[in-house]
This record gives sequence, C-alpha cells and structure tokens, in this order.
Amino acid sequence: MKFGIIREGKNPPDKRVPLSPAQCQALIEKYPNLEIAIEPSPIRCFSDAEYQEQGLKLQEDLSDCDVLLGVKEVRIEDLIPNKTYLFFSHTCKKQPYNRDLLRAILNKKIRLIDYEMLKDPGGKRLLGFGRYAGIVGAYNGFRAYGELTGDFQLKPAHQCKDRRELEQELVKVQLPENFRIALSGAGKVAGGAMEILSALKITQVYPDEFLRNDFNREAVFTQINVQDYFKRKDGKPFTRKEFYQNSEGYESNFLPYAECADMYIACHFWGEGSPLIFSREEARDPRFNIKLVADISCDIDGPVASTIRPSTIADPFYSYDPISEGEVAFGSAKSIAVSAVDNLPGELPRDASEDFGNELLKNVIPHFFNGDGQEILARASETDLDGNLSPYYAYLADYVA
Repeated sequence: MKFGIIREGKNPPDKRVPLSPAQCQALIEKYPNLEIAIEPSPIRCFSDAEYQEQGLKLQEDLSDCDVLLGVKEVRIEDLIPNKTYLFFSHTCKKQPYNRDLLRAILNKKIRLIDYEMLKDPGGKRLLGFGRYAGIVGAYNGFRAYGELTGDFQLKPAHQCKDRRELEQELVKVQLPENFRIALSGAGKVAGGAMEILSALKITQVYPDEFLRNDFNREAVFTQINVQDYFKRKDGKPFTRKEFYQNSEGYESNFLPYAECADMYIACHFWGEGSPLIFSREEARDPRFNIKLVADISCDIDGPVASTIRPSTIADPFYSYDPISEGEVAFGSAKSIAVSAVDNLPGELPRDASEDFGNELLKNVIPHFFNGDGQEILARASETDLDGNLSPYYAYLADYVA
C-alpha cells in the first residue's frame, strides 16, 4: 500500500498536515510494506526538507498512491480519479457550498473517507482538532482581555513558534481580584481550554459555588454543561436524554452565571433548534455582567447573542453593543468584547498537526491493515470506488442529485 500526503490547495492556505515527518517514519517502521510519498508544498508547517530528513520521498505526481491524506477540502481540479481520499469534506450535513465537490468525487469514482465521520462503535468521534481549538481559543480570550484593559499584551498565537512559547507568554497575564470565568462544554474543546486555565493556575470551582461564594481575592472558573445553563420551563428536573431528544420544553438558565462572570469561554456543542444560551434581550439585562466572550464554538447568530460574525486570525477581536445589537469598535463603552476566530488550530499548526496525527496513528490507520472488522473506515466512507454513495450515506442522494 502506498500513502500520499497531499498539498493543501484551499484558499486561504492552511499550514496543517495530517501526519508529521516523524509520524510518517513511525508508520513505515510499523508497516514495512507501506510506502509514503510527499507532494511538495511551500506552505506546510513542516517543510519539505523535514520530510526528506526522515527518508521520505518528495513526489509531484501522486497518481501511483492508493490512499491520499489531506486536511481541508481538496480542490475539484486536484482530485485524482479512482483513489481513496481522507480529508474534512464538509458534505455530510448537505453543506451547499460543497455540493459540487461531492458530485466530482462521485464522478471520478473516488472513495471519500471523511475525518469528521470516523467514529468508534459507540459513536464517539476518533479524530479532530478540537483540543487545539480550545487551547488557542482560550489563549485568544486572555489576549483580548489584555487588549481590552491595557494591563498586558500577549503575542498573537500564530506568531508563537509552538505551544511552549505560547505558554511562556501567559506569565504576562494579570487578572483582577475575584475574577470569574464561566466555561461551557465538556468535550475536547473544553478540555483544551482548561489546559490554558490550568497553566494560568486559575482555580476551578463547582457551578453552585461559583454562584454562591466569594473567593478571597483569587481568580476562579467553573465548567458548566447543558444541565447547568438550560432548565425545564415547567420547573421539573432536567433530563439529559429528554433534552437531546426534544429540547422544546427547555429554556436558558445562563443569566445567573452571566451575573457572576466577568469572562465567558464558549466550548459547547449546540444543536440547531436548541434554546439559546443567552439571547440579545438577556445581553441587555442590567444583571448581565460579562465583559468578554471567547466563543470557540463560533455558531454565528446562534446560541451566544454577541457572536454576530466570525473573526479572523489577522483581526481576531470586535465588540458587540447590546443596545443596538450590532458591531462597534473594540473596547467601546458598555459593549461586550468578542473573540470568535473560526480556524483556531491553524494558529499553532505544528502542535495541532502532531496531536491530530497521533490520533490518526492510534485510531484510524490500523484499520487499513486489519481488515476493518469494526467498519471504522466503512462507516466513514461517504462514497465508494464505483462512483456510488455508500449505504451509510444514502441520505445524501437528493443533495447530489
């Protein structure tokens, strides 16, 4: 079997890679009959020379490879027929902007294995950049706070060589006494954000303590989940299973946390049709105390009222005015500062790529060599080599028709 690491072609360019040079070499050592070719690229976070130093061959034409691995969507003109591709295709939810991509994949008889759909038998995702989205997103939140107050200045994450340099920047952070942070979510994104809070030595407290107690001049944070920031409208106990099946009988319970918190780090997963976490009306409530939202989830015009657009790596911060319900200059009086970059792992591409590659090595690649008995690859294959949608993705037929 021969793998090829493809050059990222989407614009704006993405520096991330599915496998680092060392990870490619580790694969070859583990599977002696495996070859890996590298399509040259001037933008990767790992240079062509670094791959060559591991004994890997640069190859402009990857048409002799069986499996091609990338990160973002592959340009239609770059697709090689009759190959197996792995990348984030953003087609499984019938995204209109990638309809033509999936049509081209079918026409060229390509087997598409979508990273987003690689799951264990229990349905848990095996791959993602969520951890580094959380790390960079939380860092950006504190960088925004420094810009907002003028108390300190952090280097942009994308100007740091790696995570080690990013964490060294954190020594500059100065927070007021009794500073309080609310963090929503319980997945890998939240875990990554909490790594930054841990590096800052910010104490974690239970949600009820957060609402009730004074904290003797120390900064604290609390992690809240759906049962904390949503409640039943009829006052009966929250039932998680019922909430996920039908959330119509539920409403936001976030205002008590917004009344106590100075900063909100949003790391939750939010399903379309679920209640808002806080509405535009609630953002105007005199009790609403949050001055800064680091929205890592970044659902536009969704559950977090202040996130009215994504921001960019080049221009990461803006402010939301609850009265006019529109954007104002960053730091404007009585506004909510917002950090909502929607490509956070791209700011620390080497670390994010290595973390992703480790998951790929551990959870996905072995199934190419063990017969895929658990159908890990099969259940993530949207299409097959005969130009058909796989049975698991028959629901996309009307999307591509």
